Amino acid sequence: MKTLISITLIFVLISSGAAQARRIIEKDSFSAKEARQGIAVDEKYIYVVGTQQIGKYDKKSRELIKRWQGAEDGPIIHLDSGVIFDGKLYCSHSNYPEVPMTSSVEIWDAETLEHVESYSFGIHWGSCTWIDRFDGFWWAAFAHYNKLKDKTGKGSEWTTVVKFNDQFKFLQSWVYPKEVYERFGRMSNSGGSWGPDSLLYITGHDEPELYAMRLPRMGSVLELVEVVPINIYGQGIAWDRADPGFIYGIRKKNREAVISKYEH
Repeated sequence: MKTLISITLIFVLISSGAAQARRIIEKDSFSAKEARQGIAVDEKYIYVVGTQQIGKYDKKSRELIKRWQGAEDGPIIHLDSGVIFDGKLYCSHSNYPEVPMTSSVEIWDAETLEHVESYSFGIHWGSCTWIDRFDGFWWAAFAHYNKLKDKTGKGSEWTTVVKFNDQFKFLQSWVYPKEVYERFGRMSNSGGSWGPDSLLYITGHDEPELYAMRLPRMGSVLELVEVVPINIYGQGIAWDRADPGFIYGIRKKNREAVISKYEH
């Protein structure tokens, strides 16, 4: 009987996720004046993204290598998260906080930080806050904000994750469950990156936590797997695909880039 009870307890713990708790431990941080919106990383460099600027830092020395600065009144209005793919830095971009919301993907040569390409979504899903490459497809989130609901008529429950093909043509889309979008407060989903466990990790705007999500087997609502504490406060994140298990983020208030590690 005791053995049966023990087996049952173990099964309950595993089923509830208690035995699968994920831990994200901060390993390092460094000052980066661009640390306002998001971050990207490749094998040798860290790309810290500000509203209208990008700083490229050496991964080992943390030395600033290059910096791109947009014009204050130029076409780049509000950059967010980024990802490196095939030698290019892809950044989500919007006209936040203006309405109607417009969005685009802006693309730089990762080596030179020369702007090389742009893809416009126009007025469609909302404000593009993150973009990532996973499983041979592009993925991006389009945010709606509770603070702008009086103007747009749509709160954070309208925030959408979209799957695109290589030409950014729409394939599928999903929304977040209530227990996630209610944690966004007055803002919305700020960052997102597919993790080494093939879960989608997202952030809000202010809370020190990640939301590990998975695609549903049925329906259009993403499933929350776990809320994972992390020593950043929302904004953009990026899993390091060259060094699996490490995740990069920012602390906007302190203008810091933060390097953490997944421990399981």
